[in-house]
Amino acid sequence: MGIRWHKHTHMTIHDFHSHSHIGWDKDIKPIAEADSGQTITFEISEASGGQFTKKSTSENLALLDFSKVNPVAGPIYIKGAEPGDTLEVEMINFRQLDWGWTGIIPGFGLLADKFNEPSLKIFDLTNENTTEFLHGIDLFIKPFPGTIGVALPEEGNFSVVPPRQNGGNMDIRHLTRGTKLYLPVFVDGALFSIGDTHAAQGDGEVCGTAIEASMETTVRFKLHKGRTIAEPRYELPGPPTLEADSRGYYVTTGFGPDLTEASRKAISYMIEHLIDTYGMKAEEAYMLCSLAVDLRINEIVDAPNWLVSAFLPNAIFK
Repeated sequence: MGIRWHKHTHMTIHDFHSHSHIGWDKDIKPIAEADSGQTITFEISEASGGQFTKKSTSENLALLDFSKVNPVAGPIYIKGAEPGDTLEVEMINFRQLDWGWTGIIPGFGLLADKFNEPSLKIFDLTNENTTEFLHGIDLFIKPFPGTIGVALPEEGNFSVVPPRQNGGNMDIRHLTRGTKLYLPVFVDGALFSIGDTHAAQGDGEVCGTAIEASMETTVRFKLHKGRTIAEPRYELPGPPTLEADSRGYYVTTGFGPDLTEASRKAISYMIEHLIDTYGMKAEEAYMLCSLAVDLRINEIVDAPNWLVSAFLPNAIFK
């Protein structure tokens, strides 16, 4: 049937394509019900929704149907959840499958005006802790769901691409094992969904994709009655970037009249650094920024200019 119960406390949802949807719509029928305290394992497809395989090439990327991207498993009806409550979702475990992909999609990404040719890179994810980007460059595997949230209160179907007050496509790289995500409840049952699992990503996901990978993802629900929040919050169990911090960083900065322009400049300068120092192709450097470089706001009060830094971890280089 695609859904299996274990001792009434744990449920596994198989067959992603028959238990998934695209977009947020409170009228979508729930695929299952869950109690507060219950644990569910989802078998999640990567962000293309099965349009790619580990043998795909850049030619396949050029044919990507954007209307099918970011499908999410669900929705799950949380018993007792009502508008004004908060749903806690604890990340219990992630088990990636054997491959993933990163792509530069024409017209999409922070530097879409500079990168207008499709480019696809396939990753071997059979090693649990790292994956090779290029010879001598290994990325840390830190799996998390890029898209996670609950139904919106408004009528209609809302695109899953942008983040919203219900969560959505937040691409928060810190939603790894042990993190607790708090979501506001807007409709009866909350109607929780999850998808778009990533094996690695930098803060900003600047080229538009992370290492997109199918995964087995396990979460635990806890309902907080009468506790109201306006937008998602989360709680980390420890230092967020322990592996990356181990050998320091090379940092570029960018200033601008808004955070987007400042970020564009910081990433452009980091791409220049990667090309000049490591001999990378421009598209490789752009992808690496999306997968390993963290954007950080340094200055947002000294108008008319803001300042953003791009942090490249030295630990990824052998």
